[in-house]
Amino acid sequence: MRIISYNVNGIRAAMNKGLVEWLKTDPADIICVQETKAHKDNVNYKAFNDLGYEDFWYSAEKKGYSGVAIFTKIKPDNVEMGNGYMQSDSEGRVIRADFGDITLLNAYFPSGTSGEERQGYKYQWLEEFFGYTTLLKKKRKKLIICADYNIAHKEIDIHDPKGNKKSTGFLPEERQWMDKFFDNGFVDTFRIFHPEPHRYSWWSQRFPSVRLNNKGWRIDYINVTKELSPQLLDAEIYPDVKHSDHCPVYLKLKY
Repeated sequence: MRIISYNVNGIRAAMNKGLVEWLKTDPADIICVQETKAHKDNVNYKAFNDLGYEDFWYSAEKKGYSGVAIFTKIKPDNVEMGNGYMQSDSEGRVIRADFGDITLLNAYFPSGTSGEERQGYKYQWLEEFFGYTTLLKKKRKKLIICADYNIAHKEIDIHDPKGNKKSTGFLPEERQWMDKFFDNGFVDTFRIFHPEPHRYSWWSQRFPSVRLNNKGWRIDYINVTKELSPQLLDAEIYPDVKHSDHCPVYLKLKY
């Protein structure tokens, strides 16, 4: 099973930049996208169907905002929209797909960049998601969580840890939540295969030189429960794939 997680920063914009052409190279069996900023009916979704992907969309009520989707060549046994929390579900932040004994969650964590109110909601959402996944993994032990977490976990995951210590996405409380998350039975799949520094998945668009000089953050992850650790085969980040301010992250596991 080959999985891609990718914040596309608007799926129609990404399609205009060659997303479908890239998918023609068959990079994965399952593509989890975040921040679609669109409803299915407003997208040429048949372009994904023509490549053999079945598509599942969970969009925000607000137009042009948030939203997640899963494109999969492996037929899921079950698909569920949302995590049962009203604001999260109105913003289209979580979609679940079951494949045999494996459950895949595609999630778009809130950002706190627009001010204190959203940062407060980010903390609320983190606790709600922690509770949701804790309950879920009691019944579904083999969990995969593909997401834009909007948090760089450790200093190795950000180009300038000292300069960003007060920046949302690298605040002590956010990083402590990541510690709690991993201590609760999850594994950072990328770091199993890649302990090296300077590996990032997002670069600010404010200055074009930022991506050119690799001054980025690693805020996109595919994390799994420890029960799946023996099945992990490979993980990667693809910084040269450029349809967004993020790039795809990849996981391969036995299925």
